[in-house]
Amino acid sequence: MHKLTENILDKISIDFLRNQVLKNAYGNDDTVIAGLDPRILLVWYLFFGLVPWFMNDLVLLLCFFLFVVMTTRAARIAPLVLVLFCVGVFTQTGYLFIAALFFGGNTGTIVPLLVMTLKVAVVSLASITVFSGLDPDRLASGLLWYGCPGQLSFSISFAYRILPVLMEEFQNILLSYRMRGNPPDKSTFFGKIRYLGYQIKLIIQSFYPLMLNTAKRSRTTVEALELRGYRYSLQNPAVKRMKLAMLKVTRNDVIFVCVSAVWVAVSFILSAGLSNVI
Repeated sequence: MHKLTENILDKISIDFLRNQVLKNAYGNDDTVIAGLDPRILLVWYLFFGLVPWFMNDLVLLLCFFLFVVMTTRAARIAPLVLVLFCVGVFTQTGYLFIAALFFGGNTGTIVPLLVMTLKVAVVSLASITVFSGLDPDRLASGLLWYGCPGQLSFSISFAYRILPVLMEEFQNILLSYRMRGNPPDKSTFFGKIRYLGYQIKLIIQSFYPLMLNTAKRSRTTVEALELRGYRYSLQNPAVKRMKLAMLKVTRNDVIFVCVSAVWVAVSFILSAGLSNVI
């Protein structure tokens, strides 16, 4: 039991969390999803991110869910992200089911809750698939091609790029607090609980210095960009054409669109057929 506890604590360390987040944001460049054109992925995401909210057919949502599960598998999502997804979606459904039973509901509430869970799951997995397969430059280029303002597209790209810096800064601040602190003894069961509370307290205290240091870094970055003509480049059509020259629809993009369209069409046909039978 003691070894199991140590293994769990090792798995949820700050280094492990940082590696999982960075892997999901930057470590999927060699996947099938990452090789697709960002314009295709954004349109695909608009469909699977919006259409499920307007559907209440259980069979149709289940077919969509199976498809986004396959795309998530192809994107090689980090295990930590998938664990958080499962815990967040399915525990919320279980909580609502227990609350419904407590306030006079019955087993008939399972189907509506399952429909809601599938909606959230489809949209969430579609978001994870797309944004884990797009690096900052490709995501910004795709948004810029669709007419998104240059400052907004750059802000999204900059948020991706500053993520490793934030993780490193957070770890340094947390380590400084640990060096100056006096952690409680964790040899006993209640000592481990107090130690866990101590760690949570340090994490909360680290957020204010993190935000302050981030503000300082952001100001320095903005000044450097302005000195290099960043604002002029956003308004120059030649620079925009040069930046978007990397976008190209390939055979894999066509295959991905065709497979998605066929799957959606078969899902509608299957849903209509089962509705007529029932």
